Amino acid sequence: MTKKILTVDDSKTMREMVSFTLKGAGYEVIEAEDGKHALASINGIKVDAIITDLNMPNMNGFELIQSLRSDPNYKFTPILMLTTEGDDSKKQEGKAAGATGWIVKPFNPDKLVEVVRKVCPLGAAA
Repeated sequence: MTKKILTVDDSKTMREMVSFTLKGAGYEVIEAEDGKHALASINGIKVDAIITDLNMPNMNGFELIQSLRSDPNYKFTPILMLTTEGDDSKKQEGKAAGATGWIVKPFNPDKLVEVVRKVCPLGAAA
């Protein structure tokens, strides 16, 4: 069964790179340009994991995670931060918001797929 991943980033190029990488690994990908667009995009849709940037207009990654964690439909959905921010205070803030994991840009495609497979294995029951 194909797993569906939502990737959220204000950079179209970054969304395309993440999408290309995950589709090549067998995942279905939905893209959103910021947190508000992400919430509108998945309203009523089950996703198996979410990958979000931190710094975005309208609604940043922390705000998106907090909003998702308050929704019973996404309370336990794995959420990975994919951001240029790498300092420990930001990571702790992300963990407190409910992030499952943290990947620093630029990302290694093989490493991204490895991390996504850990939190959202293909072939596992949804």
